[in-house]
Amino acid sequence: MTSSERLRKVLRGEIPDCVPAAPDFSNMIPAKMTGKPFWDLYLYNDPPIWEAYVNCAKFFEIDTLMDGYFPLRFAEETANEPPWKKAIVSESAEMIITRDYYVESGKTCWKDTADVFYKYDPPTRNIKPEKLNLPPAPPKWRPVENIKPVDCSPDGYKKIKQLIGERGLAGVWVSSTGLLTCEEDIFAYYDNPRYFEKLAEEHLEKSVARFERVMAMDEKPDFICLGCSGTLVFQTPEIFRKLALPTVKELTRMAKEAGVFTHIHSCGPEKELVKIMAEETDLTVIDPLEIPPMGDCNLAGLKRLYGKKLVLKGNLHTTDVMLNGTVDEVIQASRKAIDDAAEGGRFILSTGDQCGRDTPFENLHAMIETARSYGKYR
Repeated sequence: MTSSERLRKVLRGEIPDCVPAAPDFSNMIPAKMTGKPFWDLYLYNDPPIWEAYVNCAKFFEIDTLMDGYFPLRFAEETANEPPWKKAIVSESAEMIITRDYYVESGKTCWKDTADVFYKYDPPTRNIKPEKLNLPPAPPKWRPVENIKPVDCSPDGYKKIKQLIGERGLAGVWVSSTGLLTCEEDIFAYYDNPRYFEKLAEEHLEKSVARFERVMAMDEKPDFICLGCSGTLVFQTPEIFRKLALPTVKELTRMAKEAGVFTHIHSCGPEKELVKIMAEETDLTVIDPLEIPPMGDCNLAGLKRLYGKKLVLKGNLHTTDVMLNGTVDEVIQASRKAIDDAAEGGRFILSTGDQCGRDTPFENLHAMIETARSYGKYR
């Protein structure tokens, strides 16, 4: 059975030949495997990170759910954007800081945030310049040159699916579970909740329009992605219900009617989110179901309560087990996760949120092999 066949069976609630193995190594391990500075991938697209991810998935022979890494863009969504270009405003041996700009009527207009590209770590984006000890407008800068062009159109997505082949499934990002995504947003919400309520209405409208554009593509996505890092970190469950849940409910309903799977990735505390998704939406699969202290999930408990409604994907600890554990500890943790959640199907063996850059390859191989040899659905 191919990886794509195995995953489709699980997502449909059927029983495949074994538990799929899909460790989350979305960024750091694929980037490290290229042997290049990380800024080559994230800033210069040499290669783009999603291409490195596919190569990494093939190397480890995992069952990949490629979760929206491909930056699909439609002309209708970018028609009113300024003609942004990138400039390097600060650099050292370890990092490159960029600002986006455009020129209008001879005046250089700067985006109000900066992006930091590191040599050996993924970038940090959308940071206020003052937090980086930078002035509002750069006193000196130079254009970023030699960025490799990337086809982010539906044709580009078609090429990514061809690149993955039978190794797994490729998702497309459509919407987010988080409208508050930083500390400043929390203060702004309580100062002006009506602004965010209006933003939520626009979010629903734009998300539905994007879903319809996605479903009109010649090459349909294998699933759509609706997640957000730390959904319940900067939002209480009550705020999530008010601002983001209406969009999630509508999109999962539309996707189910269209026969398309839906996926939410949300690191951090997730137990209450799993409950809401199972009881109030048509979501297909949720991850990474992190254990304390990073999250608040108990895999066996979630399986018992919601395992007949949702596909659960998780949840080996990415530092204690995957990064610092022995091969034997990885095998035992993998077996426990399978014992806790594989009964009756609807389970994918994975890790908590993103494996660290220096995770030993033998630990990843041990996890994957355990799924293949021990991972039989009870």
